[in-house]
Amino acid sequence: MRTDFKSLRTILWLYLAALIAVSVHAQTKEDCLTCHSDSSLTMERKGKQVSLYVNGGDLDKSTHRKLVCVACHAGFDAQNVPHKEKIQPVNCLTCHKDAPLKHQFHPQMNITAGGKGFGVVSCKDCHGTHDVHSPKSPDSKFHSTKLTQFCGSCHNDVKETFSQSSHGHAQASGIQGAPSCIDCHRNPIVHVTAKQDTTQLKIAQEKLCLSCHQDDPNVKARVSPTAGFIAAYEGSVHGSALQRGNGRAANCVDCHGSHEMKKGSDPTSRVAKANIPQTCAKCHAEIAKAFGSSVHGMAVKNGVNSAPVCTDCHGEHNILKHTDPRSPVAAGNVSSQVCSPCHSSVKLSQKYGLANDRFKSFADSYHGLAGTAGSVQVANCASCHGVHDIKPSSDPTSRINKANLVKTCGSCHPGANENFTKGAVHVIATDKQDSALYYVSTTYIILIIVVVGGMFFHNLADFIRKSRRQLMYRRGLIPRPPVAHRLYLRMSLNERIQHASLLISFITLVLTGFALKYPDAWWVVPVRNISPVMFELRGILHRIAAVVMVSASLFHLYYIFFVPRGKQLIRDLLPTLDDVTDALGVLKYNFGFTPIKPKFGRFSYIEKSEYWALIWGTFVMAATGTILWFDNTFLGLLTKLWWDVAREVHYYEAWLATLSIIVWHFYFVIFNPDIYPINLAFWKGTLTEEEMEEEHPKELEEIRHAEMKAALKKEVESEKAKAALAEVKK
Repeated sequence: MRTDFKSLRTILWLYLAALIAVSVHAQTKEDCLTCHSDSSLTMERKGKQVSLYVNGGDLDKSTHRKLVCVACHAGFDAQNVPHKEKIQPVNCLTCHKDAPLKHQFHPQMNITAGGKGFGVVSCKDCHGTHDVHSPKSPDSKFHSTKLTQFCGSCHNDVKETFSQSSHGHAQASGIQGAPSCIDCHRNPIVHVTAKQDTTQLKIAQEKLCLSCHQDDPNVKARVSPTAGFIAAYEGSVHGSALQRGNGRAANCVDCHGSHEMKKGSDPTSRVAKANIPQTCAKCHAEIAKAFGSSVHGMAVKNGVNSAPVCTDCHGEHNILKHTDPRSPVAAGNVSSQVCSPCHSSVKLSQKYGLANDRFKSFADSYHGLAGTAGSVQVANCASCHGVHDIKPSSDPTSRINKANLVKTCGSCHPGANENFTKGAVHVIATDKQDSALYYVSTTYIILIIVVVGGMFFHNLADFIRKSRRQLMYRRGLIPRPPVAHRLYLRMSLNERIQHASLLISFITLVLTGFALKYPDAWWVVPVRNISPVMFELRGILHRIAAVVMVSASLFHLYYIFFVPRGKQLIRDLLPTLDDVTDALGVLKYNFGFTPIKPKFGRFSYIEKSEYWALIWGTFVMAATGTILWFDNTFLGLLTKLWWDVAREVHYYEAWLATLSIIVWHFYFVIFNPDIYPINLAFWKGTLTEEEMEEEHPKELEEIRHAEMKAALKKEVESEKAKAALAEVKK
């Protein structure tokens, strides 16, 4: 029974096929053209005569040439006139079901029923009727070389704009990869309804632009911006905001335009330098208004091409928030990365008469050094000059106008008064801009060269003489003098504690102080990069060390005035005329003019000069350091000029003290050939007899003489005691 059913079904299918074949055969294209090739064939529709003429030549060239007429004009019966009781437009969707998806630039396709159209758009309006051609065919209206013109037949205003754009020029020149109308608009990149998500629309526009400028090798090879530069948009403040759902964030189209997109080198481009402020103003109106009245904005309006616009400071595709430490306009970067390139330019300074030392003077100031070292709170260029509203000091509304300086300084320094403004702001001490600072710095530089240079040559001669003698000892050329193995007290425990306090605080002050002055030094950068708090920690350590040193110095004053050993210490350290003759005698001995070396007592000119230099240096550093520490107070009392003088003195005195310790003190307690590798008196408190013989022979003689006297006195007293005892026994 199942076999019979299958046979019956087969017979029915064959019958239907035969009917279709007969029907199709009865309505061939030639049959239809028998009538419709007549150009006078018409019919009346809604009171109008409508032509029914079909050009057979067009049909033969059409991409539909292999189809019979009834494939599109479904249900037509050639034997009846009209061929169908209710004639309906051809439904292209019968075959082209995916047409709405491919034609998103005409969203009405989602509403129309094939060729019926909706409003002014239907399939045949663009593709035609019997003259449909493949877009790949040169005869097609949709061939890439004709597409702009054809789309422009409806969108004439857009066509004119696009033709003048960079994309339009590239397409007209036949450049491979140049976009046509369809290349862009086949994607969902335009508003269709008010309910459409603006954010997703903008993201789609961005992705479309990147698909060529980042992914198409033909485009990448022809455009100058690198793929990385273009891709940076996605990580920018605009790109990030868009990805977070902020539909107001700018994308490619907002800045570059759509049909009117032109290269930045084109003066009519939205992103041409002169037009950048207007482009940014579409979103940042208030900022643009402030910029327009600034010295930079006015220069741009006057046609000064070197004047900065928004993108010169903020960047282009890679614009970041000002709170992002990677941003060029971040507090720690704005001075060096934004202001410096222009205001340090010799070319610009010569062309426009700008001072090109402004950044150098700022970088050498406390503000500049602290900013480089990592402080995010210290003032930068924008803190004083403004951001978008920068104006010359001659402008009464400028933040740096003389009448407004107190207010400007007061924004960071509460209680600022007129004295804050007395003195140059951008000043370089080694230039003759300010005579006081110039003479202070020049005097110190000469002093450092003379003093430290003199120390170096003195010690070099001493090193050579002692090294030669030590080598002669080792080679057996001269006998080493015999010495007893005895230790002599050099520093008491109290004195060693004082010395340790000075040692630790001094080294800490040197490291933390020069770390501020030279924040980019090789030994500072690794420490600075550990954490943003390292700058604050540096300042805390510097101040703690200063307090320790001053406290140790005050205790030392008590020690030398009220403690017996301290009183003797200061008496022994007082300079005498013998110190001068000893210094000259050492020079003669070291240079070979005499074989006799002067004998030193407890303290020679070497220790005395170092001690009194320490006293002077501690006083100067403590005084100037206090002025710098309490800046608000002393700026108000002394004026900025004298605060700057204190700063210069503090800096150069630090160099003088550091170099003196290294060249003078470290030599005599470490690198001295008679002492090397180190004098342990600072730790043990004692010197060996050999060290005493070499460095303090006069003191050793005094000790021996005193011991002999004490021994004789003891012996005499012992003899007297014996005699008295003998008398008692008698």
